[in-house]
Amino acid sequence: MPRRFCLLLIALLWLPAAHADDAKRRIHVGYYEFPPYSYTDAQGQPSGSGLELTARLLEQAGYQAEFRSYPGARLYGGLIDGSVEVWTGASGKPELTEHTLEGRHLLGEITLNLYFRHDTPPPRVPDDLNGRGVILITGYSYWQEVNRWLEDPAREITQHRTASHTSALEMLLRRRGDYLLDYQTPVDEARQLLGMRELPFIEVQRLPLKLIFSRRAADAERLRDELDRAYEELEEAGEDLWLP
Repeated sequence: MPRRFCLLLIALLWLPAAHADDAKRRIHVGYYEFPPYSYTDAQGQPSGSGLELTARLLEQAGYQAEFRSYPGARLYGGLIDGSVEVWTGASGKPELTEHTLEGRHLLGEITLNLYFRHDTPPPRVPDDLNGRGVILITGYSYWQEVNRWLEDPAREITQHRTASHTSALEMLLRRRGDYLLDYQTPVDEARQLLGMRELPFIEVQRLPLKLIFSRRAADAERLRDELDRAYEELEEAGEDLWLP
C-alpha cells in the first residue's frame, strides 16, 4: 500500500475520534457566587477553591471544565434540564433529588449560622425570630425546614435582602435587621475584609459538599463514576482534596 495512501487513511480515521474526544472533554460546570468556594473574580474569571478542585478532578478523569456562573434558581433549573452537567454544592437538596446523581466522596462541609450583635442575647431558633428582622443574601436558597419558618406568616419574620456578605454584615451592625442568616466561610471572609471582629452566632445547619451530576447530562452515571475514580486516584497519590 503506498505510504501516502496509508497516511491519508490514518488521518481520516483519526479526525472523527479527535472530534469525539474534544466533545467529551468539555463538561459544563455551573456555580453561583459563594466565595471563597466559587466566585467570579475582578477579571471576570471563575475562581475559588471549589472550582479549582472540580477542574482538578475533571482533568484527572480526562475532561475539561467549562465554568459558568448562575443565580441559584437558574443553577438548579440547569441541573434539572441537563444544561448544567456538574455542580459542586450541598448534598441532599430535596428539589434536586429526582433529577441528580451524587458523587460518593465528601469534599467538605458548609455551615449555616444565625449571626447576632454582641448586645443581643443568644436567640432560641426559630421562636425568638418571631416578629424580628432577618437579613438574607439575595439568590441563596435554604433547606425546606429553614424556609418553612422564614415564610410562616404566623411568625411575622421580616426579610431584609442584600446582594453581598459585606453589606449584610454592615446592615446587621447598623441595626437594619436583628439577625443575619448566612454561611460561615463567606461571612468569615467578608468580616476580614471589613476588619470586623468575630460575631456571636447559633449554628443552624451543617451541610455536606459533594459533586452533583444532572441525570439528563450525557452519560451521567459514567461521568460520576469516572470522577469518583479520579478522586480516589488523587487521594492515593497524597493530594489534599478537602475544602476548608
